[in-house]
Amino acid sequence: MATYVSNLVINTGEDFTQQFTLQSADNSSLDLTNYTVSSQLRKTYTSSSAVSFASTITNAQLGQVQISLGSATTLDIKSGRYVFDVKITSSGGSISKVVEGSALVRPGVTR
Repeated sequence: MATYVSNLVINTGEDFTQQFTLQSADNSSLDLTNYTVSSQLRKTYTSSSAVSFASTITNAQLGQVQISLGSATTLDIKSGRYVFDVKITSSGGSISKVVEGSALVRPGVTR
């Protein structure tokens, strides 16, 4: 299973949602039946503090996952560059990183 690289832009004070469609090595949809998904945002890979995305599998058979943050959460994130990843966990406990990348958090003006 390949790890996709994706870069995000998150605006502070706004709701954020991103959907990913995962594929197997043979380019077919990755069946996520009986999997769970999790995702975090950190300033650096070694940072001890993290922001957890609300992470859901929106269509298991098509390999679709969604990560999101509410506006109250994004308002509390300082602007700058961050890193994130998305991991899936099988019912047997096997963990795989399926998406990784950087996130640019941009400050807002209107309150």
